[in-house]
Amino acid sequence: MTAQHLADELAAKPEALTRLADGLARRDPYAALPALVDDEPAAVLLLGTAAARYACEAAASRLRLAGIGAVAEYASAADSVPAGPDTLVVAVAVGAGQRELCTALDHYVERSAIIVLAEDPDAPAARYADVLVPLRAGPEHSGLACRGYQHALALLLLLADWLGAPRTATGPNLVATLRRAANACADLLERCPVWLPETAELLGSGSVHAVAPAERLASARQAALAVRQGPVRAAYAVETGEWAHTDRYLAAIEDYNALLFTGSHYDDRFAAQLTELQGRFVAVGGEVEGAAAVIRYLGDGDPDVALLTEPLIAELLAARWWAAGGG
Repeated sequence: MTAQHLADELAAKPEALTRLADGLARRDPYAALPALVDDEPAAVLLLGTAAARYACEAAASRLRLAGIGAVAEYASAADSVPAGPDTLVVAVAVGAGQRELCTALDHYVERSAIIVLAEDPDAPAARYADVLVPLRAGPEHSGLACRGYQHALALLLLLADWLGAPRTATGPNLVATLRRAANACADLLERCPVWLPETAELLGSGSVHAVAPAERLASARQAALAVRQGPVRAAYAVETGEWAHTDRYLAAIEDYNALLFTGSHYDDRFAAQLTELQGRFVAVGGEVEGAAAVIRYLGDGDPDVALLTEPLIAELLAARWWAAGGG
């Protein structure tokens, strides 16, 4: 578990994501689902811990927009959606958290259809699966599971499409999005020498706050987690509109550094208030007045490409800070 492990794993993101896209173009991992769920499920319960739960939250939000009752639950919650034939359970085994997942799945096995997303088909949670979906992220020795998060998110978005969109439009659309996201990651990696040193210096003191619109809050949470896990720095995630009512008060009392994932109606308010409080921020994916720096990448105007790509910026920062600390 070293910074070099993390750097190598991040460098392999474009290839791994392309490999996932190739696999999905050949085979639908959810093809067996109709035999388990006759009609649209009354409820979809998504379970995960840490990064996996962040991916679940993004998918649950997408499912609710399609009119499907979906909730992303803590795997450690004592109670949640009732078990039954109308409940579809989706468990995401990324990184740690097998104990919590298995404890939760004990309540649903043989009572609800269970989909498990896992890298390792022999993982304890995989034994509960009616449908087992391979992540195809490859081994990650750094312990951060950044590729695992990205692939889990992609596969959960495919499931959201599968449940809420015409079947004929699911695979090709997502596969194309994955290829665009792979190109976006490659673009960021290739231009690292240009943007990474400056960004690391601008955000190098104090805590780091990742700020994102509600639709992509998972990006902020994954960004903060990477910074906590790798270089072990204080890092937090907050929704852009909510920032004015919560984190704004922290900016008044500390050296406040933010990574702003742009796209919210409230970007300008965030920028104006943080500038007034003498904080600094780096804007990702769009121009925002007052930004100390701006990071753009291929396809950053596509919300799905952004959702799959933008955490890489914080993950690369984490690898750099981790290496600088002797990790």
